[in-house]
Amino acid sequence: MRRQVLGKCPVCNQTLEVSRLSCPNCETNIEGHFEVCKFCQLSNEQKQFIEVFIKSRGNIREVERELGISYPTVRGRLDAVIQALGYKVDSQESQEIEELQAGKRKEILESLRKGEITSDEAIKLLKQK
Repeated sequence: MRRQVLGKCPVCNQTLEVSRLSCPNCETNIEGHFEVCKFCQLSNEQKQFIEVFIKSRGNIREVERELGISYPTVRGRLDAVIQALGYKVDSQESQEIEELQAGKRKEILESLRKGEITSDEAIKLLKQK
């Protein structure tokens, strides 16, 4: 089993640089300074999210179902990936998502207070957010 190339330094979290490429077939070696692709710099969790997102053809409901997370969480993770790839995220839209998440948390806690759900159910729901 081959290991995946690291995109970030495990010590200081800075972007790594590839300095040597090798061909396993003819044993040619090339040395220099090469950038790691943007996707290699994503965390494993972000790569898994992008894989599910692409497999679902961007259908957020399918992503929600497969990962067991809420719409605001899907949007939040997507925004995090967009930022990690070096693109700007609309802060107004992000703020709206955060407000929606806060509202959902309040609803869960209110249901718990009223005894409509158990503490275990509340914990499970909160972890999905």
